[in-house]
Amino acid sequence: MSMQVILAQALLGLNVGVFYAMLSLGLAVIFGLLNIINFAHGAMYMLGAFIALIGYSLLEQWFGISLQIGFWASLLVAPVIVGILGVTIERFMLKRLYDLDHIYGLLLTFGITLILQGLFANYFNVSGTPYPGQPESLSGVVNLGFMYFPTYRLFAIIFSLVVCFATWYVIEHTKLGSRLRAGVENPDLTQAFGLNVPLMITLTFAFGAGLAGLAGVLAAPIYSVSPLMGADLIIVVFAVVVIGGMGSIMGAILSGLALGLIEGLTKVIYPPAASTVIFFLMVLVLLFRPAGLFGKEK
Repeated sequence: MSMQVILAQALLGLNVGVFYAMLSLGLAVIFGLLNIINFAHGAMYMLGAFIALIGYSLLEQWFGISLQIGFWASLLVAPVIVGILGVTIERFMLKRLYDLDHIYGLLLTFGITLILQGLFANYFNVSGTPYPGQPESLSGVVNLGFMYFPTYRLFAIIFSLVVCFATWYVIEHTKLGSRLRAGVENPDLTQAFGLNVPLMITLTFAFGAGLAGLAGVLAAPIYSVSPLMGADLIIVVFAVVVIGGMGSIMGAILSGLALGLIEGLTKVIYPPAASTVIFFLMVLVLLFRPAGLFGKEK
């Protein structure tokens, strides 16, 4: 097996890994700061991709609006719309369940997932619809020396890494992040200092949902936009979060990237195991370090 093949497959694995990282980051932000297991995260990812698709090719057909929302605009519009949906879910549904067991929030978000998937399956092809709005500036390939790599995929990797590490920096190293953590660890004291803790919780949930929507927009030109695209991914992303450590921001990012690489290399070394290697690693982590690789042992 040549080094060129290994490097090429590793880069393709990294391309998958950045989507694992972005989605697991959103889950980790929501769980780590709000203690909510958001099973609707995959549906938010799917919704972001569909907003990009509808904005580019279906506004005039459906609503009679002669407007086309291109890819670059979708990178802003889709996360905002998905974030607004996140605000609605948190304020009017999840807020009522905070004092109950985690399982109730999980069941609620699972129900929301099924509703959204069912709605989109009524109007769109379950097997997937290609997104035609990839920018001309990102078409073609780049010569990396050991392979020709699609320009758009390289952009997706770099953009996702910037978003992931910027989010980590804001949460871990800024005054805003310290206020968010204080609001979670001691909400009564934080409220006494004049900070609006319920608003902080709502905006944090919206941000996590918006990250999933952003990942959906980035994925639209690569994968077919399908009502089930989030359902196919969310189980793997939960495994990534468990391996990294529930609630660990850096753990979610590094685990997502590493597991994408491992999955990509497994396709070369032993292809039959590629779809299960992440779950095998999750079992090992749960057996020997239940808090995850970067999580804090209680």
